[in-house]
Amino acid sequence: MPSPDLDERIDDYDPQAYAALAEGDNGHRDLDPGAFDRELAAVEEATQPVDGVLDDLDALLARYVAFPSDEARHAVTCWVAHCHAIAAFDSTPRLALISPEKGSGKTRTLEVLHLVVPAPMHAVNMSAAALYRVVADRQPTLLLDEADTYLGVLTGSQHEDLRGLINAGHRRGAMVYRGEVAGKAVKVVEFPAFAACALAGIGDLPDTILDRSILVAMRRRAPDEQVRAFRERLVRPEAEQIRTRLARWATGAVPRLSDAWPAMPDGITDRAADVWEPLLAVADDLGDLWPDRIRHAALVLNAARAQRDPSLGIQLLTDCRRIYTARNADRLTTEALVEALSALDESPWGDLRGKSIDARGLARRLRKYDVRPADHRFDEGTKKGYRLEDFHDAWLRYLPPVADVALVAHPEPKRDTAAAVALFEDEVGAYLHTHTNTVSLSASKEGQQGQHEQQEQLL
Repeated sequence: MPSPDLDERIDDYDPQAYAALAEGDNGHRDLDPGAFDRELAAVEEATQPVDGVLDDLDALLARYVAFPSDEARHAVTCWVAHCHAIAAFDSTPRLALISPEKGSGKTRTLEVLHLVVPAPMHAVNMSAAALYRVVADRQPTLLLDEADTYLGVLTGSQHEDLRGLINAGHRRGAMVYRGEVAGKAVKVVEFPAFAACALAGIGDLPDTILDRSILVAMRRRAPDEQVRAFRERLVRPEAEQIRTRLARWATGAVPRLSDAWPAMPDGITDRAADVWEPLLAVADDLGDLWPDRIRHAALVLNAARAQRDPSLGIQLLTDCRRIYTARNADRLTTEALVEALSALDESPWGDLRGKSIDARGLARRLRKYDVRPADHRFDEGTKKGYRLEDFHDAWLRYLPPVADVALVAHPEPKRDTAAAVALFEDEVGAYLHTHTNTVSLSASKEGQQGQHEQQEQLL
């Protein structure tokens, strides 16, 4: 171990003097065999620069994992840094790595993260009781693989204790309470739940977890996506150096980050702001290109989030907006709107449990958003229908601005060019997907990332 005054001597570090000592000229110091080597290694480790550490971490991740987009990788990079500075934050976003099939790089991502996060705990499964105690004793960075087998939509009810801890643990000060038997008495014991957590799984995770997560929808590598073979013993030296640099940065950065109020991009509010705030603060503190990169990632990932598996209500509002925009109409009869909805092949309205949506079903579903039919004048007379203005409030509150989504996806947005703006949500999704698949791994700022929101049950 280095001597107690090592920090002071680092400040006065003389390379020539240390070089002489390294050659064996250590007579003027009382060092036991090997002590100098250990102390010199500590000096070198403690003086590693932190400049460029996010770039180095990002390059490490890109080398071994084929992320779905650069934005997704940038988010994971900043998530790792936030784990080192977690003491500065009131909340910690979960990192959710999900995919439709095996072999999509989720476990590989956790293996790389295990080498760069602080106090890693990589587990496939564990009991809630064990997890309570580990979090209370060590505050580890949890890396939970195969999360769908114990936290998935179909299995989550069997592991409510575990899901409760993961849900509560995103907020500092959260406690979970359990009864423990002490002799003949039962006492209530409280366990701190706050800890950083990354989860990997196939399919779906509960909305309560995804709502608190940076969601990365992993996918299998395409033939043209190449990564290096991962061998931990070969990667560990570089990874540990990055982890040491991040730890050194965090030691000085925590006081600054505790008082940080990073500016949020337009559209990142409420729960999304809670999720992204630590990552934005980290990027602002480390500087260089990262403040712009992470804000771009936040916008793109949240924009794409609205495109992935919306609830039936959101899908209905989205499809209504598409229809009114395509027809350039200020009002439509109920009959015309129902007919148009049923004709959308990619939407479910033509086959809801074997039947098409009807006027009553449309009214019932729109009523939740304060959109109601009324008598209006049409060319063929007075009929029941919906005005464009009836939808404005619901579209404003529940749907992303379509133009903003398209502009965010464009590498060099031109707000005065109408052609750069996709008119409809399906075009936005295609736009994001096209740019994700046609840009280089290192330089792109385009991409698509999804968020799962569980399909609401039909009433």
